[in-house]
Amino acid sequence: MTGLLGSLAHETGADDTVREIAQQPRVWREIDGIVTASRAELDAFLRPPAARVVLTGAGTSSYAGQVLATTLTRRLGLRVDAVATTDIVADPRGCFAEDLPTLLVSFARSGDSPESVAATELAGQCLSDVRHLVITCNAKGRLAQEHSGRAGSYVLLMPPASNDRGFAMTSSFTGMTLAALLALGGPAYAEVTGRLARAAERIIDDGTLDQGIEALLARDPERIVYLGSGPLRGLAAESALKTLELTGGQIVALSDSALGFRHGPKAVLNERTVVIVYVSNDPYTRKYDQDILAELRATMPPGSVIAVGGAPDEGSWPLDGVEDVEDAALALPAVLCAQLIGVKAAVLRGIRPDNPFPSGEVNRVVHGVTLHRLQH
Repeated sequence: MTGLLGSLAHETGADDTVREIAQQPRVWREIDGIVTASRAELDAFLRPPAARVVLTGAGTSSYAGQVLATTLTRRLGLRVDAVATTDIVADPRGCFAEDLPTLLVSFARSGDSPESVAATELAGQCLSDVRHLVITCNAKGRLAQEHSGRAGSYVLLMPPASNDRGFAMTSSFTGMTLAALLALGGPAYAEVTGRLARAAERIIDDGTLDQGIEALLARDPERIVYLGSGPLRGLAAESALKTLELTGGQIVALSDSALGFRHGPKAVLNERTVVIVYVSNDPYTRKYDQDILAELRATMPPGSVIAVGGAPDEGSWPLDGVEDVEDAALALPAVLCAQLIGVKAAVLRGIRPDNPFPSGEVNRVVHGVTLHRLQH
């Protein structure tokens, strides 16, 4: 491990987070092997296809669904919706208003968040035909335990290393996102893992983003805005959350789409704001990303608007070797830029990224949630 991550590896309170960011290429390759070995069982479980697929999780896990939803809709030719477990628990009848044969795909790092199991139970109460694909990093978590060996459920376990010990989800997020893409997307992604892993290795080992990140943080931003379109909208949301979490909320972070940002959220801009635009690989969608880049660069200080994507342009952080992958796959190496910004910014501010909230006001695994019984 060299470059920016190597310099952070010995920082007090950053050990777990740095290790978990660095391990992602290896974890992705392990997950590819797990899904390949499970292919026959997965295909049998997923047959016949459901009428609706719901991708669910809380916080970062919900953003995995947002990254994947439209891509899987195209690939499967089915209705695929990203619905957070927090929304399902609060409004199950609304989320499952149509009693369609449903595949509920649950993402969970620990599987011990109160909403994780509750969402699967509520789906069973509201729907007459529901199957559960559980993608989790913790074999001992309640979600995995509840669904292991159960008829109508399939538990796809991630490598143990992906059960991140650090406060913020890093390898667990990218690992579960890749697992779902491979499991549900089929043969189209047979070769993508190696390319994504090599792109991430160039970021981690060759330090392709180090100089840009150092220059960005030298501006001492108080606000960071992440923008992305299509599947990269979910990536932008996850990126903003990483900044908030790892810096203990000391840097305010916002996310939006390239088009949506103009409709009010643009008011967040000030002289200490930087904007990162994730540029789509889709030629049509990319035009809107390029439009907002040009607009913001015309009015903001030089160097405060950064493009991240597969196709390099002036003022960009290029992701080598992934210029033609689908955006849901592009999100995996791209999120490393936000992970690196978050951990470096935390250390610069004297915050321990492994535990940015030592007083416990925000927790690694959510607790304090009261689950109320659904009355029929």
